Amino acid sequence: MWLFVFSVGPLVIFLGLLLWWKMTLTWSAMIAMLVTLFLNIFYWQTWWPQVGNSLVKGVLVAADIFVIVAGAIFFLEIMKRTKVLENIGFYLGSISRDYRVQVIILAWFFEALIEGTAGFGAPVAVVAPVLVGLGLTPLTAVVVGLLGNSVPGVFGAAGTPIRVGLAGLEAGQVPLYAALFNVVGFIVPVFMLWIIVRRQKNKWQQFWEAVPFAVWSGVVFVAASLASLPLGQEFPSIMGAIIGLAVVSATTKWGIFVPRKERRIGTRRLKSANLPPYKVVLPYGALVVLLVAGKYLLGSVTWSLWAGVTYQLNFFNPGLAFVVVAWPAAWWWMKKKGEIISSAGLALKRTVTPFIVIAAMAVMVQLYINSGFNSLGLPSALEVLSGYFANVWLPFMAPFVGAFGSFLTGSVTLSNIMFGSFLIGASESIGVEAGIILALGVVGAAAGNMIALADMLAGEAVVGLKNAERKILVRVMATCVVYVALVGMLGMGVIYVMQLF
Repeated sequence: MWLFVFSVGPLVIFLGLLLWWKMTLTWSAMIAMLVTLFLNIFYWQTWWPQVGNSLVKGVLVAADIFVIVAGAIFFLEIMKRTKVLENIGFYLGSISRDYRVQVIILAWFFEALIEGTAGFGAPVAVVAPVLVGLGLTPLTAVVVGLLGNSVPGVFGAAGTPIRVGLAGLEAGQVPLYAALFNVVGFIVPVFMLWIIVRRQKNKWQQFWEAVPFAVWSGVVFVAASLASLPLGQEFPSIMGAIIGLAVVSATTKWGIFVPRKERRIGTRRLKSANLPPYKVVLPYGALVVLLVAGKYLLGSVTWSLWAGVTYQLNFFNPGLAFVVVAWPAAWWWMKKKGEIISSAGLALKRTVTPFIVIAAMAVMVQLYINSGFNSLGLPSALEVLSGYFANVWLPFMAPFVGAFGSFLTGSVTLSNIMFGSFLIGASESIGVEAGIILALGVVGAAAGNMIALADMLAGEAVVGLKNAERKILVRVMATCVVYVALVGMLGMGVIYVMQLF
C-alpha cells in the first residue's frame, strides 16, 4: 500500500498545488520534484550515483530545450517587430473574402507554421488577435486558436516534443507511428467551422456550405505532414503548413471546395500589406533550408555519466537555426538596431521559466525511473504506476494520459517528459510495442493542447478576456474528447491487427 501511495504521491501533490491551491506551474513542478527526491533518498534509498545521474540528466535535457525555446522566441519576436507576422496574416487572409475560409486558413495553416517554427503557446497568442480583427468575438477567437494549436503539436517546434520530450527513451519508430495516428486530426477544421458559425442565424446552412473546404484543408495538411516525415521529425508541421497552404490557396483561387456563397462578418479588416511577398517568405524559406542542412550535416556525441548512464548531445539544435535566420533579418530590416538586443533579452527572459519547469519535470521523471536502483530491492515508482495501466485497454488509454499531461503543463514536450517512461513501462508489461504506445501518448498530448491551461491564459491575455477559462473549456472539451477517443480506437485497432499477424 505504502509503495503505491509514495509512487503516486508526487503526482497528486503536483495536481493539488496546480489546480487546488492555484500555485504556478513553476512552483508546483519544483515542489513535486523535491518531494520525489526526498522519497528516493529516504524511502526507496536509491543509490547515490543514480540520484546524481537523475539530477544531471534532467538539467541536460532542460538545457537542450532552453536553446530551442530561446531561439524560437527570438525568431518570433524579430518576425513581429519587422512586421513579417502581420503581413503573413494579411496575405493568408486575403486569399478569400469568405470569413469561414479566412479563419480556417489562419487558425489551421498559419498556426501550424508558427507551431512548427516556434511552438510553446505562440500560435494562440499570435493568431487570436488576428481572428478578432476578422470579426470573431474574443471568446470565439481564443477557442478557435486553441483548436488550431493541436494537430501540429505532435512534431511541435522543429521536432521538440519527440526529440526532447522522449530523449533517452526507445523512440526510434515513434515519429512514424505518431504521423500515422495523427491523420485523425483532419477533422479539426470541421470543429473550427462549427464554432465560428454556431451563433449565426442560418448556422446549419453556413456550416454545410463550408464543410468541403474544412475537410479538404484537414486532409491536405495531414497528408503533406506525413509525406514530409522522411526529411526528419523537425519538418512535418512546417512543411505540412507550407505545402498545405500552397495547395489550398491554389484550389481556393480555382474555386475548388470553396463555399458557393461568400459570407462575411463584422466590419473590421486586416490592414493592407506593408511588406513585399519576398520579405514574408524569405525568413521561413531560409529556416527550412537550415533545418534540413543541419539535420544531415551535424552529428552528435554520447557522454558517459556516472554509473554507466549515458546522454546523447546533438550538435544539431533547431534553436541555433532560428537565431541564424533571425539575426540578419533583424539587422537588414530593423531601423532601430537596439531592438535586436532587446529581442534577445526578451527571449532569454521568457525562457527562464520553461527551463526551470522542464528541468524540474525531467529530474522528477529520472528519479521515478532510477528509484528501482535501491538497496531495499523495491520496484521503481514507475513500475508500480505503470502496472495499473498494464492491460488490454492501454492503447485506448495512452492518448488520454498524454492529453492529461498537456492539460496540466501546457506543453506536448512536458507531457512526454512526464509520462513517456510511464507508458513504456506499461507497454512492456503487456508485451505491446513501446513505440506504438508512445506515439499514441504523443498524439493525445497534442490534442490536449486544446485544453491546456497555460495556452488558455495566454490567449485570454492577448484578446483582453479575463476569467473565461470555464467558458473556453466547455467549448473545446468535446472536440478534444472526440479527437482523443478516435486516436485511442485507432490504436486499439492497430494493436489488434498486429497481434493477428
